[in-house]
Amino acid sequence: MNDTPTLDTPPAEPRQRHSAEERREEAVEAVIALASEHSPEGITTQAIAGRIGVTHGALFRHFPDKAAIWRTVFDWLGVRLGRVADVAMASGGTPLEVLERLFHAQVAFVADHPGVPRILFHELQRPAGSPLQALARNIVGGYRERLKTLIRRAKEAGELPDSLDEEAAAVLFVGTVQGLVVQSTLFSGALDLREAAQRIFPLLLNGFHGAKS
Repeated sequence: MNDTPTLDTPPAEPRQRHSAEERREEAVEAVIALASEHSPEGITTQAIAGRIGVTHGALFRHFPDKAAIWRTVFDWLGVRLGRVADVAMASGGTPLEVLERLFHAQVAFVADHPGVPRILFHELQRPAGSPLQALARNIVGGYRERLKTLIRRAKEAGELPDSLDEEAAAVLFVGTVQGLVVQSTLFSGALDLREAAQRIFPLLLNGFHGAKS
């Protein structure tokens, strides 16, 4: 029997090649996924390579060392969290409407990427002086400043009381999202973050308004 391919034989599928940028993106996504399953501290480069289906050596053709992988992860986090805020704020509405939309958008983001808050808060709890901790602080601090701006606008529009402490309100906003993440972790994902956020935001807003006399 002649096994020589004929003109009617479809050519073999070429092996798909990934650009360096695509491989770096895959590595970041692998780290985020692994962080949802394990402590960020325990994520090895071997595990990252295995998750994206490359050899250990191939992984380091795209990153000079493990520290570079983590710097790329934090760059990704800063960009993506900023994009969440940009979209929420660009959609219009009153300051409080934007604040509520941002709350639900952030909850949806961490529900889709549960490794993100683990990575950020793991790094923030490490001893001071780490370059990655500085990146984490910049990400969280920048996000909090955007929240303070929204809260200030809501006060100026008469939607929130003038006496509201903007810094404390922003911290409470971030802490409420983190609290939902912790609850979801404790109950092994049994808590629907998006549904819980619908019930929690009115309580957060009541806290912003303060006790009625």
